Amino acid sequence: MKLDRRQILLGSAGAAAGLVLPGSAAWAQTPASIGTFPDGVTADSVFVGLTIPLTGVFSGDGGDLKLGYELAISEINAGGDAAKKWGLQGKGVLGRQIRHKVSDTEGKPNLDVQSATQFIQRDKAIMLSGSVSSASAIALEELGSREKVLYMVGIAGSNDITGKNCQRYGFRSQQNAYMAAKALAPVVAKALGKNMKTAFLVPDYTYGHTVYDSFAKFSKEQGWQQVAKEVVPLGTTDYSSALLNIANSGADVFVNIAFGADAVASTKQAEQFGVLKKMKLVVPNLSSFQDKELGAEIMQGVYGSCDFWWTLSDRYPLAKGFVDAFVAKNKYHPRWGAHIGYMQTYLWSLTVERVKSFNPVDVIKAMEASKEQPYETTIGKVYFRAEDHQMVRPIPVLRGKAPAEMKGPEDYYEIVDVAEGESVMNPPDLFGCKLGSYT
Repeated sequence: MKLDRRQILLGSAGAAAGLVLPGSAAWAQTPASIGTFPDGVTADSVFVGLTIPLTGVFSGDGGDLKLGYELAISEINAGGDAAKKWGLQGKGVLGRQIRHKVSDTEGKPNLDVQSATQFIQRDKAIMLSGSVSSASAIALEELGSREKVLYMVGIAGSNDITGKNCQRYGFRSQQNAYMAAKALAPVVAKALGKNMKTAFLVPDYTYGHTVYDSFAKFSKEQGWQQVAKEVVPLGTTDYSSALLNIANSGADVFVNIAFGADAVASTKQAEQFGVLKKMKLVVPNLSSFQDKELGAEIMQGVYGSCDFWWTLSDRYPLAKGFVDAFVAKNKYHPRWGAHIGYMQTYLWSLTVERVKSFNPVDVIKAMEASKEQPYETTIGKVYFRAEDHQMVRPIPVLRGKAPAEMKGPEDYYEIVDVAEGESVMNPPDLFGCKLGSYT
């Protein structure tokens, strides 16, 4: 049964600071009905739609992402110690259980949009999340803003998501390409040396191009010189032509921007072509299972950045709770895909409880005000920047361990640096973000 409309609206608030009472200026700016609110809020539950590639190029990251969402949802619905440590009260969110469905979208933007549209129309989804492809994330945040349904971005590193394609209804917790490159470049230059020659392998879509632009910029500032750039289609199976050119380029460093299964396939072929014997390997954004699928022999000495690595559990209490619970449930250590799904679900839930409403306008305004009331999370204190909805957050920089250094079968990386979020942020207007209307 649906909750009485008046009861729902009496729970609505317009700012992170607390409850906004009817008659106030802030209250007047919040529509009583928008998107799937309040129709999607029943007396005992709300629905969340997850669009995730469980097959295709991004299936490894997608499977991990799915498990992160499901762990968070189960903890929040149970209302036990884990949810309480995050600051939630009772079982569920505002006393309502989270229902969810997962759609396998194969990493294809059109399937993401089709699935999310069904979640909105059929299930009255109060929140959408998911994606591994940046192209999918851009399509989903555009859909969310058009339909006035909040979209919490899944895995997606393109600058465009919180840049020229930013949307009022989209929020991203992962670092963008600029942030990752600015954090990584000084570390690798110090480790590998100045005045290095670089060769890039670039997947031909928004993620690949913006990661290339950012890492090329910041590595150049470290004195590195580009000698080759090979652009390849997403889903390439034979990299021989591109890798032959890279092998003959005279480069000292191979910067592989490919992601997911493409990252694994291209790196294996790079080893076969002798590229890895000639050059150091740098991966601006490490894929969730690149370590396991390639093995420590290939990944040793490789530098890269990521959203989260499980040994951060030594630094942050909430990270330890997440890692321990994930291992107990899934029998392996979570990768950063799982972390994104887990943290995004908690951040949305916390914000709903802050404003005491599922109204997306109130939730958006509270997230935009989170600099004044930051979230305590698995990576410490974080907040969403009001100007572009990019999370300001620390960024781990990793180095692959040699087999002899590993203390266990999943101990693939050493955390060599954690860049402070404010220090690596791009200017809010650098990539052309213009957030649209709330209504």
